[in-house]
Amino acid sequence: MIAVEDKTKATDELIAGLKEFREEVIRKYPGKVGKKRAKGIMVNDPESPPVIQANVRTIPGIITQRGCTYAGCKGVVLGPTRDIVNITHGPIGCGFYSWLTRRNQTKPPTEDDANFIPYCFSTDMQDSNIVFGGEEKLKQAIREAYELFHPKAIAVFSTCPVGLIGDDVHRVARQMTEEIGGGINIFGFSCEGYRGVSQSAGHHIANNGLFKNLIGRDDEVRGSLKYRVNLLGEYNIGGDAFELERVFEKCGIHLISTFSGNSTIQGFENAHTADLNMVMCHRSINYVAEMMETAFGIPWIKVQPLGANSTAKMLRKIAQYFDEKELTDRVEAVIAEELVAVKTACEKARQKTVEKLAMLFVGGSRAHHYQDLFEELGMTTIAAGYEFGHRDDYEGRRVIPTIQIDADSRNIEEITVSKDETRYRPRKTDEELKLLEAGGMEFNGYEGLMRQMRQGTLVIDDLSHYEMEKLIERYHPDVFCAGIKEKFCVQKMGIPLKQLHNYDAGGPYAGFKGAINFYRDIEMMVGCSIWKEVKAPWESEDYIEAQFVY
Repeated sequence: MIAVEDKTKATDELIAGLKEFREEVIRKYPGKVGKKRAKGIMVNDPESPPVIQANVRTIPGIITQRGCTYAGCKGVVLGPTRDIVNITHGPIGCGFYSWLTRRNQTKPPTEDDANFIPYCFSTDMQDSNIVFGGEEKLKQAIREAYELFHPKAIAVFSTCPVGLIGDDVHRVARQMTEEIGGGINIFGFSCEGYRGVSQSAGHHIANNGLFKNLIGRDDEVRGSLKYRVNLLGEYNIGGDAFELERVFEKCGIHLISTFSGNSTIQGFENAHTADLNMVMCHRSINYVAEMMETAFGIPWIKVQPLGANSTAKMLRKIAQYFDEKELTDRVEAVIAEELVAVKTACEKARQKTVEKLAMLFVGGSRAHHYQDLFEELGMTTIAAGYEFGHRDDYEGRRVIPTIQIDADSRNIEEITVSKDETRYRPRKTDEELKLLEAGGMEFNGYEGLMRQMRQGTLVIDDLSHYEMEKLIERYHPDVFCAGIKEKFCVQKMGIPLKQLHNYDAGGPYAGFKGAINFYRDIEMMVGCSIWKEVKAPWESEDYIEAQFVY
């Protein structure tokens, strides 16, 4: 396996000062603001994770990293599906924002297969639609989309104005399904941007919609009858899903569906025929994993295919679950073969990366998962946090019973899922599950970010721009990982920023080849001396101060 040790005295001393830094930052805020932010900035204790305030509204006036509910529903979960026409019902700005902003990729089998990802569909609502209603315009948009592309399914996404004026996208979807006929599946999402505190609400709404409108509509068992799995919470950014598909195929593991990187309608409709669900991004997709277990009897496990060691661990988990020597031997052979190139690339990169500092503030589980890659490079993550995490993403799922449901969470529809009377099939007996758990496999579990981070490091929920600047000024990390909104601010401070929302022009970073790509990219970033030369003009030149006189 790849070496991960490298704890230095200098790093220990630096981490020891993080508690003092936290108090200093909190004191700078006004009293009430500081009191609230103190609950979202924690000094970590992996043995007994502290209670962190998460999934609450951002304080007005603070510059946040977050996106909106619509962005989570359309942009994240449904966006990577290639053969659904996704229509944004709202102003063109919302539709354009969610179009290809994450570099989701897809690979149709032939040129004749539908691929709508390069298109941006919007009703382009104008002032008159806000005053007089936009449902007729939405109906016409659906007619035009069908006449042009003849898709199997059309999804409609509400934006803020739609909720404010009362357009009913679900009623329109039902009416247009009846009008067009021919078996087309048209459905809507009430994912107005303001509906939740962040894009997390949109993920939940998307999960509900996938389960109600797509999952379980196709009972045909296609492909191999053995080792059938779904991968949930993987969005094929920069080609991640392609690399994971390659590894699964090499191992003889049959991937039924990915939610939702390189995904198709048929994959969603057929997902209930799998024998194991693997959850990658816990926050964005755990809802549908639980729904599928309740309805169809498919157990789920948490996996982490970012990092060579983590990818190997994921494959061994799958082999352990199916418990057949044929698969176990094949998985071990693939791991051994793939790690040859990985170790070579890692050893080369570590010449420049060992003892370097990283900070990670990205959405989903990425602020957790990418720490595995940095550990392989001998780097230490001294501060990390999520944009839209909940307490269980930080502290682990054991705290779910203690999380109080607030008013914002009640804006999200809670659907009731019950056992499917004809298609529920336990994949393992209770005895088999207990044996697997005794062997170290955890079902329906996630330990969270805090358990992995070092003692004394900082865990910050919903990082503010001010906190980001102060972290950089004090600690000068060798690489800062965040999104496009932070990218140029950080780079102007002389610190390289790696975008982990869409990888800039990089990737894939998942799987074995993805790990090699990441090693090379980080090696170049931390080894580049140009960042030390970046200075603001006022740091090296005289400037004039003046006052305005009225």
